[in-house]
Amino acid sequence: MATQLQSPRPVPGHVSTPVRRAIDSLTQVLARYSVDALRVSLGLVFLAFGVLKFFPGASPAEELAVATIDRLTLGIVSGEAALLLTAVTEVVIGVTLVTGKFLKVGLVVLAGALVGIMSPLVLFTAELFPGGLPTLEAQYVFKDIVLAAAGLVVAAKVLGARFVAPSVSGAPASGPR
Repeated sequence: MATQLQSPRPVPGHVSTPVRRAIDSLTQVLARYSVDALRVSLGLVFLAFGVLKFFPGASPAEELAVATIDRLTLGIVSGEAALLLTAVTEVVIGVTLVTGKFLKVGLVVLAGALVGIMSPLVLFTAELFPGGLPTLEAQYVFKDIVLAAAGLVVAAKVLGARFVAPSVSGAPASGPR
């Protein structure tokens, strides 16, 4: 019986040195800049949606935002005042996140706003899920879970958490705060 020689299979996780260096470099760049990119993009989303609310009829979420503020404030803030409050809140969040100034204040405002942003899922369940299926408004609110998660990542960094890539040797690399 003849035995055939086969070329060895690559070891899982084994990557050539040039590719490994490229991956390590990319990892370092991502560790350094990705949370700031997330912060700025989150800020741009809040800024864009907040600015729309300054123009009556421009925001597809206007009616839901007004109804939510009205319900959460027990009717104390309603109509145009509710829309203005929502617009100012979202713009403040957006500006703090985009500029990086007063981030802790912006994140506290964001935490409070997220209660209002997510509350229609509880306050208006029947209207948002007629027959058990989500309306477009429900989907609009439901996707805000991603905004909440992004806010948590940004808050962690602002409060001192570090996101660093391991060095080539496997020991933790020093990275930016």
